Amino acid sequence: MQQNEKLQTLGIEDIKTKIYEIRGLKVMLDKDLAELYHISTGNLNKAVKRNLKRFPEDFMFRLSDEENKNLIFQNGISRHGGSRYTPYAFTELGITMLSSVLQSPIAIQTNIFIMRTFVMLKNNIYELQQTNSKIEQLRLEIHSYIEDILHD
Repeated sequence: MQQNEKLQTLGIEDIKTKIYEIRGLKVMLDKDLAELYHISTGNLNKAVKRNLKRFPEDFMFRLSDEENKNLIFQNGISRHGGSRYTPYAFTELGITMLSSVLQSPIAIQTNIFIMRTFVMLKNNIYELQQTNSKIEQLRLEIHSYIEDILHD
């Protein structure tokens, strides 16, 4: 399968299932990003380590042993044949920075797709918050109407 064909088969659900919430942040793990970029996790991490100044802690951090265990437990991620180290987690900012470090055409196109997915998720969250706010407002109005009826 050609690289463009691989990218075309990439769906939003493929990205969404690889986004985790850790330390209150939406992140993606190094192994998942490497898979999406069609490179090895080792090569992804080598590229990052050559450019560490571009990745402050709000862009990328290593999971603690406990965070890694919780992630494995919560998501059923298999340890069999897995890594001997705790993974790096990349925030949206870190993923954006990866585009300046990984220069292959597939990495650039994948990065664009990931960024669009993050924006879509943010928009979905905003719309959900707006809907919840409207529902709450309607609930309060109905409650007020009921109170008026009961007191008349």
